[in-house]
Amino acid sequence: MQVTKHVHALKIPFKINISPEVSLDRFVYTFLIYGKEITLIDSGVASAEPVIFDYVRKTGRNPEEITKLVLTHSHPDHIGAALALKMVTGCTIFAHPGEKNWIEDVELQFRERPVPGFHTLVGGSIPVDRILEEGNTLDLGDGLRLEVYHTPGHSKGSISLLLSDEGVLFSGDAIPVAGDMPIYEDFRSSLESVNKLKRINGINFLLAAWDEPRQGERVYQLMDEGLAYLERIQEAVGKVVSENNPLEPMELCKRVADKLGMPPATVTPLLARSFRANLEEMGKPRII
Repeated sequence: MQVTKHVHALKIPFKINISPEVSLDRFVYTFLIYGKEITLIDSGVASAEPVIFDYVRKTGRNPEEITKLVLTHSHPDHIGAALALKMVTGCTIFAHPGEKNWIEDVELQFRERPVPGFHTLVGGSIPVDRILEEGNTLDLGDGLRLEVYHTPGHSKGSISLLLSDEGVLFSGDAIPVAGDMPIYEDFRSSLESVNKLKRINGINFLLAAWDEPRQGERVYQLMDEGLAYLERIQEAVGKVVSENNPLEPMELCKRVADKLGMPPATVTPLLARSFRANLEEMGKPRII
C-alpha cells in the first residue's frame, strides 16, 4: 500500500513454529522509499523477496532499482531475505554496529538467541556494507534524507529512521504494541528509546514492523500506550516475584503471561528472556 508520495508499506505474513503441533501466525512490514532509486527498510523473512519484487513491478518499478537495504536490527523477520535481495539487486546493506555480528553470522545469532523456526526464517548470513549510528543522515537522492536514531532495548543496535520531509518514522520494533508479545533484551533502554521517539516533533506517520501503519494523533498515542504496556509488564513481574520468589525462568514467564492475559502459546524462552530483563530493574528508580 502507498502511504505517502514516496513511501510504500508491504505486509509479509509468516509462521513461527513453536512445536510440531503449535505455531504462531505473525506478520512483519517492510517499507519501500521510492525516489530516483529505491530504498528498502528491512527485508522480511526468508522467501519474502518474491513478494517484494512482485510489488515493485506492480507499482511500475524494477526490482534492480533497489540500491539500499537498511536493516533496523538483526532479528530473523528483519534480515531473513537480505541475502537473496543482495544476490539479485546488488544493494548496499546498512545496519548499526551493535547488530553487525548477528547479521554477518546468523549461526552466532542462533547460538546466542535461539528462537523457534530460526532457520526457516533466515536465508543466510550477509556482510554489512555501511554502518549507521545515532545522528547519521542517509542521502537517498531526489532530496530525500533519512535521519538515524539509535533506539536500543528490543536489541542493542536497533535503529529508527525519520524521513522528515514527509513526517514518516520507521520504528522497527522499538515501540511495543500493547497486548502483543513483548520482546526486548533491555527493559530500561526500551523505555528510554520510546521516550526519545516521543520527543521528535512533526511525526505524521508511524511505520512500525509489528503494527499497521498509523497516522495523525494516533502516532503519539501509540507511543504512550507502548510505555503504559511496559509499565504494566513491570508491575506484573514485580507482583509475581513478590508472591512466588524464587521461580525458574519458564515458570516466571508462565505466571506473568497469565497475569497479562497472554495466550499459553506465547510462553516461550524468548518471552522469558524479556521478563528476565524486567528482573534487572527491580529496586531501581522508575523512569516512566
